[in-house]
Amino acid sequence: MSSSNPAIGVLALQGDVREHLIALAAADAVARPVRRAEELAEVDALVIPGGESTTMSKLALLFGVMDPLRERVAAGMPVYGTCAGMIMLADKILDGRDDQETVGGIDMTVRRNAFGRQNESFESAIDFRGLAGEPVNGVFIRAPWVEAVGAGVEVLAEVPAADGPDSRIVAVRQGNLLATSFHPELTGDHRVHEYFVRMVEAAAQ
Repeated sequence: MSSSNPAIGVLALQGDVREHLIALAAADAVARPVRRAEELAEVDALVIPGGESTTMSKLALLFGVMDPLRERVAAGMPVYGTCAGMIMLADKILDGRDDQETVGGIDMTVRRNAFGRQNESFESAIDFRGLAGEPVNGVFIRAPWVEAVGAGVEVLAEVPAADGPDSRIVAVRQGNLLATSFHPELTGDHRVHEYFVRMVEAAAQ
C-alpha cells in the first residue's frame, strides 16, 4: 500500500465503526474493519472507536487482539482513539473497573464518563491545534476527559470546565498516538481524520 493511501483499520468490536470507515475513506485512506490479529497485521494504522471501554477491553482480549495491538503500538504503529478509544490508549484510568485493561501508550490519566451520563451529552466548538479553518464541532457522549498528561504529551484541544475557571483536556497526541474525548466521525467534518491520515503517512516515510 502506498504511503499516499495508507491502509487504516477500525477496531470493529463495538461503537461507531461504520462512521469511522466513512470518514477515513473521505480522508483518502483505505479503510477496513479489524477484529482479529491477522486483520490487524494487514493495516498500517488503527482507529479505536467509541463504545463502552470495559466491554471493549474484554472483547479485545476475547478476540485475541489486545496483545498484538500492544505490540504494534510499542513498535510505533499510529493509533487514533475516540471517547472509549481514548480510554483504551491511556496508561492510567480513574473510575474504571479494578480489572480493566488498556492498550496504553499515551502517558495520561483519563477519567471515565467524566462529562456525565448519556442524557448529559452535548456539543461544543473545539479549537483543535494544527487544524486550519473554523473550530471543530465536538460531540461528547458519556465522554472522558484527561486529568493529567506527562511531559511527552501534546495537548491539542481543551474545553472550559462547567464547574470553575479551569479547562478540561479533550484531545492529545504523543508520538504516533492520537486521542479525542469527542466523536468527529459523527459530524461530517473529516479534518481530524485527515490529521490522523497525515500522521500515518509521516510515520511511513
